[in-house]
Amino acid sequence: MSTALAWPCSDSRPPIAWFAGRGYDVIHLPSDHFFEGAGVSGMQREHHMRAVGEFLPARTLALPDSRRRCPWSLGSLEYVRYHDGEWGVPVHDDRRLFEFLILEGAQAGLSWSTILAKREGYRRAFDGFDAERIARYGARQIQRLMGDPGIVRNRLKIEAAIGNARAALDLREHHGSLDAYLWGFVDGHPVQNRWRTPRRVPAQTDVSDALSRDLRRNGFRFVGSTICYAFMQAVGMVNDHVVDCFRHAELVSLPLQ
Repeated sequence: MSTALAWPCSDSRPPIAWFAGRGYDVIHLPSDHFFEGAGVSGMQREHHMRAVGEFLPARTLALPDSRRRCPWSLGSLEYVRYHDGEWGVPVHDDRRLFEFLILEGAQAGLSWSTILAKREGYRRAFDGFDAERIARYGARQIQRLMGDPGIVRNRLKIEAAIGNARAALDLREHHGSLDAYLWGFVDGHPVQNRWRTPRRVPAQTDVSDALSRDLRRNGFRFVGSTICYAFMQAVGMVNDHVVDCFRHAELVSLPLQ
């Protein structure tokens, strides 16, 4: 089975013969046409396109198959793997939900690829996102985290992660679980959107506005509405795969939990 090689053209050219000789389908995607077709907009940068600049400079992308995918996922193989295996899959485990809350907050002002690359570093540095352990962090742990190159060394974000752990424990005490609290904003089941182009995907919604306000009221930080909507997309509270992406139908068909 051949696979596709996406190449946003620039001054350099891919080694066509090398890849063609190994069973790849070579696709030329001039950068301007690629971005226009993907419907990239400034509003979408933070929440799922993440950063237009991540597609530059031109790179070689050997896709695992020829199925249609959301255009934002074609920026790197890491994006493809994340898109195919995680993005939009409903998450109900409290620890994983907390992980995504922290990672989405850490992404503020940065590219999502930066956070994906540091994800294992975060898991190691933050005790596997165990909220009970993180909630007990003090000055010594903050100093340790500030010296850890495996995470984003931003004091405000580090302190927010610790505060958010304490807030998450409070929510769990009052609602039974973080899962019950968060999924209550969508009545316990994913919102199945049917976007035909990435342009139609919003950066935030009334629901993400409400979630953001309530999280802030409960002591969370780095939980603006755009961050909350990115979180909702990531953990499957909304299905924002475009309708011609193969993952859209797969997620629609998942049984409700």
